[in-house]
Amino acid sequence: MIQDVKERYINPYTDFGFKKLFGTEMNKDLLISFLNALLVGSKKEIEDIQYLNGENLGDGYGDRRSIFDVYCVAKDGSRFIVEMQKAEQTYFKDRSVYYATAPIRQQAPKGEWDYHLDDVYTVGIMNFEFPNGEYPADSYRHEIKLKDIEDNHVFYDKLTFIYLEMPKFSKNELELETMFDKWMFVLRNLSRLLERPVALQDRVFQKLFEQAEIARYSESERRQYEESKKLFWDNYSTLKTAERNGVLKIARKMKDDGMSVDLIAKYTGLTVKEIESL
Repeated sequence: MIQDVKERYINPYTDFGFKKLFGTEMNKDLLISFLNALLVGSKKEIEDIQYLNGENLGDGYGDRRSIFDVYCVAKDGSRFIVEMQKAEQTYFKDRSVYYATAPIRQQAPKGEWDYHLDDVYTVGIMNFEFPNGEYPADSYRHEIKLKDIEDNHVFYDKLTFIYLEMPKFSKNELELETMFDKWMFVLRNLSRLLERPVALQDRVFQKLFEQAEIARYSESERRQYEESKKLFWDNYSTLKTAERNGVLKIARKMKDDGMSVDLIAKYTGLTVKEIESL
């Protein structure tokens, strides 16, 4: 991935960019539009949201703290955690489940209670793919609920995890048909665009591009964005360096075990020259 030096619009994968577009009261209509596009077919339509404190301190002193990118409640009581996941984590699924417990526990009132719960959604916008080819190459939206493994019926429909594998989304502007397609395209390509595409003429995208245009920001906002962008690229570089070092280590062991250079190149993606230099 090469950083675009002609950047006109902010990168939504940065903390500043994501929260600027989706985490402010002024732009809550952008979040509502994105969530409704994500939930098409679920018989749920979000009319309004209220932002909640994204920092959950737990129930008692010493409890582990959870910090959400965006945390909100819809008019019907449904709660949404929306997270931009910039890099793969070893226990990514465990983290998602752990985070989902906060909006569940927070619904418990003091005193008597009949245990009624409102819906809880955890949305993970992933700048990586699930490892080991867990899903097909053309499958990038995954909705997970608690199901009975014998007959596959949904056992509990109030806890939903939705994951978007962004690197798999490859539609171009001419292929965008649904609102969901358009939101995926914007999230995937915003920082690389120099103009608003013709396919994104909906009013909500007009506002998004206005809010994303760096030239409109104050000096303080630009400085915050640059710091956030630097952190994003530093983390990206660190991750890629670690990945490459891991590949080199594996290739070296394969070479020591007598595997042919061609096979090592096939399985690691390294060039013949790189392998021969190990």
